[in-house]
Amino acid sequence: MTEVIVAGVAESDYGIVPGSTDLGLAQQAAARALADAHLTPRDVDGIFSCAVSPELYGIRIGEYLGLQPRYIDSTHLGGAAWEVYVQHAVAALEAGLCDVALLTYGSAQRSQRGRSLGTGRLRNRPSGPAQFDAPYGCTLVGEYALAASRYLYQYGAGPEALAAVAVSTRANAGLNPLALYQEPMTIDDVLDSRLVADPLHLLDCCVITDGGGAVVLVREERASDLPKPPVRVLGAGSATSHISMTQLPDLADLDFARRSGQQAFTQAGLGPADVDVAEVYDSFTITVLLTLEALGFCGAGEAGKLAMDGSLRVGGSLPTNTDGGGLSSNHPGMRGIFLLIEAVRQLRGEAGARQVAGAEVALCHGTGGSLSACGTVLLGVDR
Repeated sequence: MTEVIVAGVAESDYGIVPGSTDLGLAQQAAARALADAHLTPRDVDGIFSCAVSPELYGIRIGEYLGLQPRYIDSTHLGGAAWEVYVQHAVAALEAGLCDVALLTYGSAQRSQRGRSLGTGRLRNRPSGPAQFDAPYGCTLVGEYALAASRYLYQYGAGPEALAAVAVSTRANAGLNPLALYQEPMTIDDVLDSRLVADPLHLLDCCVITDGGGAVVLVREERASDLPKPPVRVLGAGSATSHISMTQLPDLADLDFARRSGQQAFTQAGLGPADVDVAEVYDSFTITVLLTLEALGFCGAGEAGKLAMDGSLRVGGSLPTNTDGGGLSSNHPGMRGIFLLIEAVRQLRGEAGARQVAGAEVALCHGTGGSLSACGTVLLGVDR
């Protein structure tokens, strides 16, 4: 267990936010999270942030927020960045390198750049290992489709196993009034949606939205000053793999996610059975299946059964992506910070209709790139 607690969390406006900018959404979320912690921008001396366009972003976000922090971290690991930032912020806070760590993010992906993340287009000017993949026309969604195809073949599963994840996540979104899509859907709805890259259909893919989020971390010694129950960082871990998914040793086994999870569980002194609610990156439905298995919530090839039997819904045995996830609620370019925000809300008992009764331990697991990097965080609260 660490000596760090979450003091505040908040999202910006999200979904479709006309006229928004990346920095503006990050600032709005940061202001709300600091207010949630009863802190001000003057209290912040550590910034942890990155963006889809990362050039000098650590300097840019500090200037925009009017801050001159003594500690900056702009490590860019895609959707895994914010779980990894928690690990880094814990180290910085415990070492006295900063006193108030602000994790913040914003993206006007939907309003500024349209409804596509580029998942259906080839990368421009590929370099490094990607230059060897580009001639074959494999897009980002195509790479995840490779993993999905291998998974279904290896375990003798059908596309229904993937579709069940989207259906469960949509059911959770129906309990979240801010989710982009809330209407119930069925497995047939998923399988009847447009095929994007076999076996992934349109409804197997994350939504595209605007939005921002922020998380404030402080040392445990300040817990008595907080207006809300402190949420403790119990453990954190991170790991990386290959930059190109085609270089993964096994497309159906995320060993790096397993290593990240083991670090977090060991530090927290917990195991998968202790987790009450899971917030895992869901760029695509296959990401959820692979992640749950790698983290030890079930055996290899068994995650589809969890989705099919309702275990991943609020009220199920392993409530997962309780706000509707990236598949139905929001996904503004990179979503990792929203996993932390929802987990804190669940542990505080602030989740409204989607509240998981008695939640004491939450797991957040971010995935970045083409199954390239991950970070795992365990949060807890005293009851």
